[in-house]
Amino acid sequence: MLAGYGYRTPAPVPLAEQLAPPMPDGPGVTPVRAQPSPVLVRLGVFVPERLWSWLCRWAHWLGPLVVALFGGVLRFTGLGEPHAIIFDETYYAKDGYSLWHGGYETSWGDSANQQIMAPDQVIPYKSDPAYIVHPPVGKWIIGAGEQLFGMNPFGWRFAVALLGTLSILMIARIGRRLLRSTLLGCVAGLLLAVDGLHFVMSRAALLDLVVMFWILAAFGFLLLDRDRTRARIAARLGGVADPLTARRMNLGWRPYRLAAGVCVGLTCSTKWSGMYVAAAFGVLTVLWDAGSRRLAGARHPHLWSLVRDAVPAFCSIVLTSVVVYISSWAGWFASSNVQGQGGYGRDWAVGRSGLSSEFVTLPVLGKVRMPFQVDLTWVPEGLRSLWHYHSTMYDFHTHLTSPHTYQSNPWSWLVVGRPVSYFYESPKAGQDGCKVSECAREVLGIGTPILWWAGTVALVYCLYRWVARRDWRAGAVLCGLAAGYLPWFAYQERTIFLFYAVAFVPFLVLALTMMIGALIGPAHASRERRIIGSSVAGLLILAVMCNFLYFYPLYTGQTIPMEDWRGRMWFNSWI
Repeated sequence: MLAGYGYRTPAPVPLAEQLAPPMPDGPGVTPVRAQPSPVLVRLGVFVPERLWSWLCRWAHWLGPLVVALFGGVLRFTGLGEPHAIIFDETYYAKDGYSLWHGGYETSWGDSANQQIMAPDQVIPYKSDPAYIVHPPVGKWIIGAGEQLFGMNPFGWRFAVALLGTLSILMIARIGRRLLRSTLLGCVAGLLLAVDGLHFVMSRAALLDLVVMFWILAAFGFLLLDRDRTRARIAARLGGVADPLTARRMNLGWRPYRLAAGVCVGLTCSTKWSGMYVAAAFGVLTVLWDAGSRRLAGARHPHLWSLVRDAVPAFCSIVLTSVVVYISSWAGWFASSNVQGQGGYGRDWAVGRSGLSSEFVTLPVLGKVRMPFQVDLTWVPEGLRSLWHYHSTMYDFHTHLTSPHTYQSNPWSWLVVGRPVSYFYESPKAGQDGCKVSECAREVLGIGTPILWWAGTVALVYCLYRWVARRDWRAGAVLCGLAAGYLPWFAYQERTIFLFYAVAFVPFLVLALTMMIGALIGPAHASRERRIIGSSVAGLLILAVMCNFLYFYPLYTGQTIPMEDWRGRMWFNSWI
């Protein structure tokens, strides 16, 4: 009966393709002689056959590279402006310099910023240790740009801008692999390129863009591991499900998952929020393995995955992260343990007995007295000093409740309720290019509103796809977003800011890209359906790009008339 309405029973998908769906294009997939594009033919555009075939064969790299180049030009144009130390650059620019010159963070005088930004620059570097509350990797990266281009705004922003550009390339490739569409991969890259928060954070020497980069890299490596492992399973089964083989098989050496563990470790070594990513991605890869065993024919796949895959996943993700994290403190370890001559707290354990703590802080229970203490003097004094240092850092983070003008609650982040002003000036006529009586010059950390609002709708769509349709891609996107977003709800009394949300912006973009793919429709949909869906999707992308262009002066600190600035303050909470 349904056949009369055009319904056709879907053709059965071979087991090998269920495990490892083919990629959409590329060498070995795209024909040597590709068919001309019907759109270009209709427009009367002629492309030589050999050139067109080459472009089609390498579109999976050319498209993402073009999008990344576009995003890179945006980020590096005027990177040194404003020519000032903006917001928390006052900490990380100087910490990066200290790490490259002494191996640990040092104290700077009250007039250090003025001396650094003076025309006849003096860098008042001293070797006195400073108390810091974030691990060193992000600051090493910021300092690398200073080593290349000097202690100036361009120098300390360079490495972060480079990571921001590379993340556009990565998300385009990740989106292609996740959604099996080069077009949608490029859409994801384009959307990330024109997100305001990602753009501003790519042009400021802060740590959160570095956190985002390593999270995205870890997710990409896990996707590669998933495809590689499932292809090996398909080859082993020979196209026929086998329950015995499915539950007993060893999934073998998995270098991509190990690389993901290194990236998670680098995330933790930039900010501690990476620990939640380690937990989420560890669970994600085990669930993916369970899904692979289920398709291969295993009964009780989650049980067998827990038995066979959980320990290797723990070692690859968690233990690797721990090793990377401790290694990231190499400069601190290498500094002197003589009081006042090395990193902060480096001398704490020297000559001190190694008894374990009398009290420990536990979730829900709070501070609990231990029934006994253990002699830990056998632990190297450097590790004991580091442990004590970390206990003070933890205490700082959990008790950071001092109010700040631009703090915000995580409930407001997805609707960009309270952005962060990194830099603000009010030039008068004749100052900084101001041609009216009063102007404004601001760098505002805010996501492109239309992108974020549409992305919030897309998250609801992904939740539907995951719960109702068992779509693993939606689950993967939600997992990445949850790892970067949900933990902050446990610290609502803490002083936190919207710019922390840049860690999950790529997953918001992937969710929106997935919804755009649904708007365009499947390849077998009718021509009318595809035209309407593509038009709506194109209008949405165009609206996001126009919205980014409208707020561009606020992202880059351009001097604009005060009335134009007020026109861009859509809500009182943005001021």
